[in-house]
Amino acid sequence: MTEPTAQSPTERGPAEQSPAAPRRERGTAELVRASLPRRRRKQRLLQAAGIAAIGTAFLVLFILIASLVSTGWQAFRQTHVTLQVHVDPAEIRAERLPRGGFDDVLTAALAELLPGVDLKDRKTRKKVEGILSNGAQFTLRDVVVADPGLIGQTVSLTVPVSDPYDQLAKGLIDRQTPEVNRRLKDDEIAMFDQLAAAGVVSRPFNWGLFTNADSRFPELAGLKGALMGSFWALLTCFAISFPLGIGAAIYLEEFAPRNRFSDFVEVNINNLAAVPSVVFGLLALAVFIGWFGLPRSAPFVGGLTLALMTMPTIIIATRAALKAVPPSIREAALGIGASRQQVVFHHVLPLAMPGILTGTIIGLAQALGETAPLLLIGMNAFITSAPASPFDSATALPTQIFIWADSPERGFVSRTSAAILVLLGFLVVMNAIAIHLRQRFERKW
Repeated sequence: MTEPTAQSPTERGPAEQSPAAPRRERGTAELVRASLPRRRRKQRLLQAAGIAAIGTAFLVLFILIASLVSTGWQAFRQTHVTLQVHVDPAEIRAERLPRGGFDDVLTAALAELLPGVDLKDRKTRKKVEGILSNGAQFTLRDVVVADPGLIGQTVSLTVPVSDPYDQLAKGLIDRQTPEVNRRLKDDEIAMFDQLAAAGVVSRPFNWGLFTNADSRFPELAGLKGALMGSFWALLTCFAISFPLGIGAAIYLEEFAPRNRFSDFVEVNINNLAAVPSVVFGLLALAVFIGWFGLPRSAPFVGGLTLALMTMPTIIIATRAALKAVPPSIREAALGIGASRQQVVFHHVLPLAMPGILTGTIIGLAQALGETAPLLLIGMNAFITSAPASPFDSATALPTQIFIWADSPERGFVSRTSAAILVLLGFLVVMNAIAIHLRQRFERKW
C-alpha cells in the first residue's frame, strides 16, 4: 500500500493550517487596541496645545487693543471753551489785517468769565492766557479776516484749551498730587473750575485729529498730513508695483522658458520677499535720493521704496493665482484656435484676477505699516501742512506715530495710541476688502 505524501502548508485546508496565524492576527489586533488610548491621548494633547496657542494669541491681541483703546480714546475728544468775544477795534483794525491783537481780545473775553481776576497783574495775566491753546488766536484771526465787518461786534467762538487743561478735564492730572509736582497750580485749577461751573467747557469729538496737520502743541496736532502722505505713497506704490508685478508674474509663469536663468530669477524673487525693509530704505537713499536727486521726505520717493518691497509679494501671489486656474481652461482655449497670448489675457488672467487683487491688497497693507524705509528717506520731518502733490514734503502714518511717541509732551501719549488705532483700522479695512474680493469672485473648480 502506498504511503501518504507530506502536504505543504499551502495545500492544507483551513482546519489543517498552523494555529500561529490566528495568534499573530490576535496579537496585532491586541497591539492596536492597546495603543489606541495612547494615540487618543496624544491627539487630545495636540488639540489642547493648538487651542492654547490660539487662546494665547487672542489674549495677547486683546491686551494690545485694550491698552491702546484705554490710552488713545481720550485723543478722540478735545476740551473746548466757548467765549463771547468782543472784537475790539482798538486791538483789531481792518487796515492791519491779518495782524492784530487777537490774543489780547481772547484774554479779555476769558477774564469776563473769571470774577476777581486782575489782568493788570503780570503773573495772573500769563496764567489766564495759558488756559487757551496757542491756536485760538489764529481761529479768531481767520474768522475776522473772512468777514472784517465783525470788527466792533461780539461773536461766539469755540476754541480749544491748552494741553495741561485738556489733561485736567480728562482726569489725567490728579488733583490730590502735591502742588509742586503738578503741571497746574491750585489757582490755575480754580480758574478752570470757574469756567466749568459757568457751563462754557465742552468736550466734543476731536475732528481736528483728522483735519489738522502736525503741530508742536498736542491739542492742535492732527493726522491730516500723515494721511495724505500715506495716500500719495500708496498710490505711487500701487501705480508702479501692480502692472510691473503682474507683468513679471505672467511672463515667468506662462511664457518664460524653463532653464537655469528663469530658475535663478524665481529664487531671487522669493529671496527679495524676505529681505528686511531697512535694506530697501538704504537702497532708496543711495539710488533715488543720492543718484537721481529726488527730493527727500517726498511721498513719491516713499512710494518708489514701498513698490520695491511690494513687487515680490505681488509676483508670488500672481503666480500662485495663475497656477490655480485649471489646465483644462488653457487646453480648451488652445483647442478652439486661440493663440497663447489670447489664452492668457482672455481666459486665464480674468479667472486669476481675484487672487491677484487679494495678494496686491495684502501687499499694500503690509507696505502701509512699514516705518524703517520711510525714516531713512526722511519722511519723519516736522511738516505743519498736508502735501498737495506726491513731490511735497510729508510724513506717513507709521512715521507720524514714531514722531509722536518720541515727543516729551504728555498730550502726545494719547495721540500716539489714537494714531496706532487709526493705522490698525486702515489695515483691518484693507484686509476685509481682500477677503470680500476673494469670496465675491473666487470660483471653485
